[in-house]
Amino acid sequence: MSLPTVPSGDRSAAPLSPVLDTVGRGGSSEAAGSLPEWDLSDLYAGADDPKLAADLDWAEAEAVAFEAAHAGKLAALSGDALAGAIARFERIEEVLGRAMSFAQLRFSGDATDAENGRFYQTMQERATAIGSHLIFLTLELNRLEDEVLASKLAASPALAAWEPWLRDLRVFREHQLSDEVEKLLHEKEVTGRAAWNRLFDETMAAMKVKVGEEELTVSDALNRLSDKDRARREAAAKGISAAFGERIRLFSLITNTLAKDKEIIDNWRRYPRPGSARNRANMVEDEVVDALVTAVRDAYPRLSHRYYALKAKWLGLPKLQHWDRNAPLPDDQDRTIPWPEARTRVLDAYAAFSPELARIGRRFFDNPWIDVPPRPGKAGGAFAHPTVPAVHPYLLLNYHGKSRDVMTLAHELGHGVHQILAADQGYLRSGTPLTLAETASVFGEMLTFRAVLDAETDPVRRRTLLAGKVEDMLNTVVRQIAFYRFETLLHDERRKGELSAERIGELWMQVQTESLGPAFEFTPDYHVYWAYVPHFVHSPFYVYAYAFGDCLVNALYGVYQAKVVPEFERKYLDLLRAGGTLRHKELLAPFGLDASDPAFWAKGLDVIAGFIAELERPAQERTA
Repeated sequence: MSLPTVPSGDRSAAPLSPVLDTVGRGGSSEAAGSLPEWDLSDLYAGADDPKLAADLDWAEAEAVAFEAAHAGKLAALSGDALAGAIARFERIEEVLGRAMSFAQLRFSGDATDAENGRFYQTMQERATAIGSHLIFLTLELNRLEDEVLASKLAASPALAAWEPWLRDLRVFREHQLSDEVEKLLHEKEVTGRAAWNRLFDETMAAMKVKVGEEELTVSDALNRLSDKDRARREAAAKGISAAFGERIRLFSLITNTLAKDKEIIDNWRRYPRPGSARNRANMVEDEVVDALVTAVRDAYPRLSHRYYALKAKWLGLPKLQHWDRNAPLPDDQDRTIPWPEARTRVLDAYAAFSPELARIGRRFFDNPWIDVPPRPGKAGGAFAHPTVPAVHPYLLLNYHGKSRDVMTLAHELGHGVHQILAADQGYLRSGTPLTLAETASVFGEMLTFRAVLDAETDPVRRRTLLAGKVEDMLNTVVRQIAFYRFETLLHDERRKGELSAERIGELWMQVQTESLGPAFEFTPDYHVYWAYVPHFVHSPFYVYAYAFGDCLVNALYGVYQAKVVPEFERKYLDLLRAGGTLRHKELLAPFGLDASDPAFWAKGLDVIAGFIAELERPAQERTA
């Protein structure tokens, strides 16, 4: 898996991890205090750990034996025997997952270290070779007729425990290819998409951005777009434009190649449109995603257009430039928040809602499970990696000591707590569809934000907090749907031929202008900014999941505030514990919510509009 870098407010997930977020923030970490780093020895002591070699050797021998014992024979197995085969498959997969998690996290710690890159690639190749002996299981399971599988499930309680995993596996049944083609695609992944992903990551990690007399990493330069000094923001923006402009042909080649690669595979698998494969993986219908996208695009005028018009007025500017989008407000006195204070804020907010959430969350601070300080070569932004149920998740942050960094901590800790609660489902059943994987993270953010906001009585500071939250929500909802729209336009047009860098830039500007509105006057250098977004490389068509999660949590939090659902905390924790065993309709039903109802999205978007309306009111009314 590849670990990208994303600037303020933009989030991403990568294919081999259920959750990978990137939320870069502005400011300096120098005054944030001593910052902890993770210790990966709970996975392995190092790349030369004999246990790692032994695990891989065991997995290889076991995979070969498993294939010899069961390939071509699954249909004849009893329900209990089939359950045993799946359990054996899970044990092998978990060992491979542990090894790959270690390699991936090492690479994310410093992608510029050639040895980390070599080790990561070697591990991918070894895991892929071992995995080729396991492919038959899912292929043969999907070839079972519905009535045959149903009879096995009915006769075996052991197999019935695997029903959620089988249900999700069979979503891809009609898109499955022959065994030989599936094996070829699996083995060629390391020289195909994975190789292009690595090229993108290593290019980004090695890039330097010239800003005045300074040479900054991409992450540091993007963080400077949140600087209070407009001249410094502009200088950083121009440096970023120049750095990506110099490499735009390379980024265009990566994008075109991956889009064509996806088209070829989608056509072979008979997916109706470019986003359909992602929607199947997210266990959500195309129509539900369409309803979300339509609702958000229709809401642009009352959300982003409306807010950025306010922001231009606050900043005293006739028009905003793209380097003003994440600018702090003039009266924002966002002091540096030491790490211990950030920890206390988040854990206290969690504890006020659920002592159990706080107890689990505290484990991440009591153990070296979080990598906090920014450093050269480290993946930018933030993410939560679940590793495997037998170990524990790891969190990566780039903490700069600002209030938005505290929200990022609350977000990633939510993922970590969610992953621990779901771990009891086991390796194959604990992974949550990406549309629901944001539930605990965004809910944790909301808990922390509301705790800070409710304690604030100063009207100026309250406006600053509200504005910061609105910007985060716009980045999560409006911006991610704009990204999704950009991907849709790009992949549709790529089917007619390769796109020039200029044409990709035109599509980028089209969606940016539409989503951000008339308050902005974009300079031509913004045309290359699509190139920094790793979502498009690592996980095409994933980005709408952030908007899905934000709207879902807004609606869920509204139910919590209204106190209309008895035992809300218990039901919420049950939702997290379910992992991937339940679909969104089943998970939301106890709260009286239904994501297939068009009115559902309106509830979530109305929360953002309500915050903006509060910002529009005079200060005395906001505190009344």
